[in-house]
Amino acid sequence: MKKQFVLAAVLSTLAVAGFAQTPAGQWDKDHPRRAEVNHRLANQNRRIHNEVKDGQITKGQAAALHHEDHQIRQEERDMASQNGGHITKSEQRTLNQQENAVSQQIGK
Repeated sequence: MKKQFVLAAVLSTLAVAGFAQTPAGQWDKDHPRRAEVNHRLANQNRRIHNEVKDGQITKGQAAALHHEDHQIRQEERDMASQNGGHITKSEQRTLNQQENAVSQQIGK
């Protein structure tokens, strides 16, 4: 009987701990610096699609630009995983510089 009570208490504690971590993980994903970087990537994605639609760039050029953006997004995720779910100001600056380079390629 005592073992069952201890087991139930441990499982309850683990369940509560699991639920407590979920909102923090959601907050980290929406951290202002991460949100700004990801918003820029989404905007560039729209710009690339519009230029393909308008015939300004080829699908091959668009694929190359999407690939560069994907690499930046993956780098952002890697940085965030090393910093408790957020990115530092210097990491944001680095990512913005990379995004600026891709942005300059769009619309040429």
